[in-house]
Amino acid sequence: MQIDVVGVKFKNSNHIYSFSPNGLNLKQGDYVIVETDKGQDLGVVIKEQEMIEAEELNSSLKNVIKKADEKTVKNAEKFDEDARKLYPTVKKIVKDFGLDMKVVQVEASFDNSRYIVNFTSENRVDFRELVKKLAETLKKRVELRQIGNRDEVRMLGGFGPCGKICCCVQNMGEFDHVSMKMAKNQNLSLNPNSISGLCGKLMCCIAYENGVYAEALRIMPKVGTIVQTKDGQGTVVFNDLLQKNVDVKFVRGDDTEIKTYPLNEIKTKREN
Repeated sequence: MQIDVVGVKFKNSNHIYSFSPNGLNLKQGDYVIVETDKGQDLGVVIKEQEMIEAEELNSSLKNVIKKADEKTVKNAEKFDEDARKLYPTVKKIVKDFGLDMKVVQVEASFDNSRYIVNFTSENRVDFRELVKKLAETLKKRVELRQIGNRDEVRMLGGFGPCGKICCCVQNMGEFDHVSMKMAKNQNLSLNPNSISGLCGKLMCCIAYENGVYAEALRIMPKVGTIVQTKDGQGTVVFNDLLQKNVDVKFVRGDDTEIKTYPLNEIKTKREN
């Protein structure tokens, strides 16, 4: 069975969640109020309406309640600005409690009904008394949300080793699964210090570019393969995956020569 959905993204997140458009005519860029497990929230439509198989959903489909007007969006931005100013106060209270947690950012719900304190910690934290103290001090309901290292960089921003703004900050998608195998596919140094970003995790760009390298590896001959070229038979010694060029070594008596060929100018034994 197919159902109609739209893709919605929330602030400080690159993940796109599916919602029922609920009969509304929604376009990319529209701000909407949606139902969530924690009540109503403000998001922006990233993917316009499409039909998908119901089995593709990981959870029950909730509704878009209505489009958000300009006043609601501007108020939400103002509430967030005010909430961020509370950072020093929240940080001091956490320090006074002596808890093993780092306050990353304080934000407000779109309707200013509660504050959300985002934090990181290497361990589980019992913050029940802290929540009471924060609510008492800030005069509002407080939610503590533990986030990961990637989320911290996404919220605070920064520059990667390449000198450009971090991928996660540029809404390039979520790359929570980045593996050393991807780095190996791209002939990168396998030293974690060389391929890690500000968050201390493997750089998102490794996953972002992996599809190109994986496809190139699929069609390029493996190093050591015997190939036929216009200059005779030789052995593959190197592949330029991006340019799709192949370095082939020829051994003629005591002489060794290496020549470079475009992929479409060589044939493997299987192709012959």
